Amino acid sequence: MLQVRNLTKAFDGFLAVKDVSFEVAEGEILGLIGPNGSGKSTTFNLVAGALKPTAGSVRFLGREIAGLPAYRVVHAGIGRTYQIPRPFRKLSLLENVALAAFYGKGPTLDRDKAYALAKECLRLVNLPAEESARVEGLGAAGLKKLELARALATQPKLLLADESLGGLDQAEMEQAADMLSAIRNHRGITIVWVEHIMGVLMRVVDRCVVLDHGEVIAQGRPKEVARDPKVIEVYLGTEGDAVG
Repeated sequence: MLQVRNLTKAFDGFLAVKDVSFEVAEGEILGLIGPNGSGKSTTFNLVAGALKPTAGSVRFLGREIAGLPAYRVVHAGIGRTYQIPRPFRKLSLLENVALAAFYGKGPTLDRDKAYALAKECLRLVNLPAEESARVEGLGAAGLKKLELARALATQPKLLLADESLGGLDQAEMEQAADMLSAIRNHRGITIVWVEHIMGVLMRVVDRCVVLDHGEVIAQGRPKEVARDPKVIEVYLGTEGDAVG
């Protein structure tokens, strides 16, 4: 579904991402991991259209999308969440998600269809779909759910999930991971998940791509990656930390 080839991004001569290559199969959950400063977020933003690459290719469903603006990437069928949720706080939950539905993939929706889709997405992430439900009072877990509902309302074939576990306690992290797994299993949405909290991610993803200093240092199934000496050295610390 997604093919990334020799993706490179330089900022004033500094190579934040260098010759990164990986593939994502349809129906897969791929974990994109690495320590702080490893190039995860830059790679993510290059795929999502938030940044233009210095070099390299990003092909989605056989079509080159590298360098396209973010709205065209969304319309092609790639949705994304953001690490720091920034909802429209003067709008209701339903209005926040309906706005994403208007913006998303496919033919332009009328108001009734957009609001029906928004209600469906809110229920999917276990948030209230009533028009009276407001953003105020949502904790970290609720804001992450709202962010996920907004991304789903764009009707993606591929979801880019950016640190969906940040700021959550252990129970909330497990719930968020289960939700991503359910979205893949029951909605057929392929997922690329950028995350630094390893234990929960390793339980859910099919494969991992590990970055360090902007380069891929390992790829494979979670248990294989957890045993890779390079990965242990630069990021995971011990094998037990990786798979626990």
